[in-house]
Amino acid sequence: MKLSVVMPVYNERATLREVVEKVISVPLEIELICVDDGSRDGSREILAELQSEYPQIRTVLQPHNMGKGAALRRGIQEATGDFVIIQDADLEYDPAEYPLLIEPLIQGKADVVFGSRFLGSAPHRVLYFWHSVGNWALTLLSNCLTNINLSDMETCYKVFRREVIQSIPIEENRFGFEPEITVKVARRNLRIYEVGISYWGRTYEEGKKIGWKDGVRALYCLLKYSLKEPRVKAVAQAVPAPDRSTISR
Repeated sequence: MKLSVVMPVYNERATLREVVEKVISVPLEIELICVDDGSRDGSREILAELQSEYPQIRTVLQPHNMGKGAALRRGIQEATGDFVIIQDADLEYDPAEYPLLIEPLIQGKADVVFGSRFLGSAPHRVLYFWHSVGNWALTLLSNCLTNINLSDMETCYKVFRREVIQSIPIEENRFGFEPEITVKVARRNLRIYEVGISYWGRTYEEGKKIGWKDGVRALYCLLKYSLKEPRVKAVAQAVPAPDRSTISR
């Protein structure tokens, strides 16, 4: 069983080496696809060094800054693993939780797994109140429009069976990826699970990039794709669990 980790990178030199080492150290067969989105802070040079050190890394260079969604679209197209997970290049999410996230997929119970920052007892850094309000409001609206009961629509950690995510056209180029993919997954009648995760959010001074304009765009995307995306009348097929002897490296 191989896990493809798709990591968009844009000016993340402060955390890039550490997060890559954390991903590589996970005791799974890992394919790490780093998509540099036009970095100008030396991240591309760091990626070149890391690729020479770790054979699991594949680096894809965007011609210029095109946005997180565009980077994810490119990386997902390149994935060859059984499952695909989205990983940010900062240190807000912990790759050590990959085995927990992929368990419903391995058991053949799920097609998609969301890592929720609001389930379970894992530690969470205390940060911005209005960010939490905005996330709650967007998740509530998402649930109303899709008729699924997620607790954290905007989470980075989303894991897919590869054939599922590669069959879904991704149109958004920036942070609209999260609401877009949530609506499209819901419309396809896929089996969705949530798993509680930890979260070590960072401040704007530490490099956080998402802002209120991205929240407005997320609202627009929820409405847009809820109106235009047709409901696919399909029954998700059970997937046999892989031989666990092939899971660890």
